[in-house]
Amino acid sequence: MSTQSEHGQGDRNQGTILIVDDTLENLHLLSRILTRRGYEVRAVTSGEMALSSIQAAPPDLILLDICMPQMDGYELCQLLKASAQTQDIPVIFISALDEVLDKLRAFDVGGVDYITKPFRIPEVMARVTIHIKLRRLQQQLHEQNELLKQQVRDRLAAEAALQAANQELHRLANLDGLTQVANRRRFDEYLEQEWRRLTREQLPLSLILCDVDCFKAYNDTYGHQSGDDCLRTIARVLQAAAKRPADVVARYGGEEFAIILPNTPQEGAVQVAEEIRTGIKRLQMEHKGSSVSLFVTLSLGVATIVPQLTLIPDCLVAAADKALYRAKTEGRDRIIEECVIEQ
Repeated sequence: MSTQSEHGQGDRNQGTILIVDDTLENLHLLSRILTRRGYEVRAVTSGEMALSSIQAAPPDLILLDICMPQMDGYELCQLLKASAQTQDIPVIFISALDEVLDKLRAFDVGGVDYITKPFRIPEVMARVTIHIKLRRLQQQLHEQNELLKQQVRDRLAAEAALQAANQELHRLANLDGLTQVANRRRFDEYLEQEWRRLTREQLPLSLILCDVDCFKAYNDTYGHQSGDDCLRTIARVLQAAAKRPADVVARYGGEEFAIILPNTPQEGAVQVAEEIRTGIKRLQMEHKGSSVSLFVTLSLGVATIVPQLTLIPDCLVAAADKALYRAKTEGRDRIIEECVIEQ
């Protein structure tokens, strides 16, 4: 059975209460009093009916008799507390059982309070009021916790997105837009960084500078779009040759590239340079405008030094540039090594 609010008092609903009792007199009395106090009341006479009602719409509070046929109040309460959907609904037992063990069992199965029959209305109302308030506070706390958790998740997601965006901006700021290798800014920054580190560790630092032979003639012959494609292809060959994570390939300017090889002796740098030179020749990119070959070729200059406090990175760059100049003046398509004079 169900009792609606009287004289429009349901408009100020104080909460929903389910009464479970097989004694109709108790149902009518409690329903009438609670409805007048502004509660929405549902009343049923068995545990099975209570489960159906709760499944359809969970109440804010349950007033539960113990002694009922088929399913008693203890069994019903245990079922409710075993379900995640209903375990937080407060249950107040109302029973004629007055033994201490009965009350202890009621609390043991999950009841929040116990009222002995014959009950007194003021006592019932006082306990209903306090547990409805506690239920409301519990729900508010849960909502606030969920809101806080969502805010934390949102903030963490925003921070992660911001960090990813900053990393991407940093990556883009250090990349050459055409070839997708490091740009000149990154080259200067990384060379300075490795110079300081290897000065402390007293290990060799090698640098390769390489230049596309007769590249102006390539652009004049095939157009700047083909020239861009050529530079992108060369950058990929350089990246493949610079195998270690610490090796950095950079576009040094125009058709000139640089490879920084930390902790690499001169013979190792020459080996990398030879791998680059032969890798380009193996591609056999046609170059009718070249005075060197029918295909695209590179000239490479290699220099190595163990950095010292009395020197600056420019001396290594100057040595590699001098070697590159010699490679070009001595006929191109070759590797020249240059010694760095330590002062």
